Amino acid sequence: MSQCIARLSGRGRQRPSTSRGRGAAFGLALVLGTMTSTIATADEDGISFWLPGLFGSLAAAPQQPGFSFTSVYFHDRLHAAGNVSRARATTIGNIPVNVSVGASGTVDATLNLALMIPSYVFKDPVLGGQLFVSVLTLYGRNGVSLGANFSGTVSTPLGTLPFSRSASISDAVTGFGDLYPMTGLRWNAGVNNYMVYVTGDIPVGAYEPARLGNIGIGHGAVDGGAGYTYFNPKTGHEFSGVLGFTHNTMNPSTQYKSGTDMHLDWGASQFLTQQLQIGMVGYVYNQLGCDSGAGDRVGCFQTQVVGLGPQIGYIVPLGHIQAYINLKGYGEFAAQNRPHGWNTWLTVQLAPAPPTPEAPSAPMRRVPMK
Repeated sequence: MSQCIARLSGRGRQRPSTSRGRGAAFGLALVLGTMTSTIATADEDGISFWLPGLFGSLAAAPQQPGFSFTSVYFHDRLHAAGNVSRARATTIGNIPVNVSVGASGTVDATLNLALMIPSYVFKDPVLGGQLFVSVLTLYGRNGVSLGANFSGTVSTPLGTLPFSRSASISDAVTGFGDLYPMTGLRWNAGVNNYMVYVTGDIPVGAYEPARLGNIGIGHGAVDGGAGYTYFNPKTGHEFSGVLGFTHNTMNPSTQYKSGTDMHLDWGASQFLTQQLQIGMVGYVYNQLGCDSGAGDRVGCFQTQVVGLGPQIGYIVPLGHIQAYINLKGYGEFAAQNRPHGWNTWLTVQLAPAPPTPEAPSAPMRRVPMK
């Protein structure tokens, strides 16, 4: 997802971070999950509002007041089988409602997205913390292929009859995704930093329930949570974690309501110089509640996935502004009822440069975060 530049209060060297970004990033996740709408069972078609990994290093660190802009190139390769392919084939109308089937097959998807995240950090404190707002939008392409074999029985007025069907379908869509606004507060207390946030989905992106691949998710959602960052500017040690929960609304097109989701994003890094940062990122995603609604034909299949990978970041001073470049990747495992694979993120962020150390009125230092 996206990266933003954080400013950390205190003395010491300026260090970049990999926190996925401020509020805006959160929306990313949602969308990205959407784009993978190729697959699955739990969380409608296995696609969640939240994109695991949105937050990372220095997620809770204070930011430099003012406007910033983050752009992210996101590439994702996904694969799923079994119940995932059955659920998707049912959704797009390849399997009649009155058919009881067993299924074997696969679903594969490739996503290429450009994420754009303007954000603003207010100078005046609110409840003793730093208020921020952002919105994420995206444009990209989602290519999906489905191959499955189905066999079972179909109920008719004359009794139960055998049923079999094979499906081999490819689909691709290019367009804009949903909008993901976010707001929150951050507090600093020495090496300890805290944050709370709330975000949501405005379902205006490219979405059709009968299409194999989509860029929008087709329904609204509200997500909120809290985070913590430990950062010591003198040693360059940093660790962050953000825990959040998602409430999904009913999809009016399919009458499907995804269950409540839990996600934990984390990042750990070491700043080798004032500009160079290396570390690890990861996430744990788990669906807590069952899916429901008249459109749920796959039952209570709860989603989970774990991701882990490396990151590297670099700060480029540009006078009155500062650029932060970050490259990171995740490999996914322990997946259940969800498409999984690997994904990479290339993030570039432009934000106001931090005050110079000599300026007596400069209370904060900026640290880029992803």
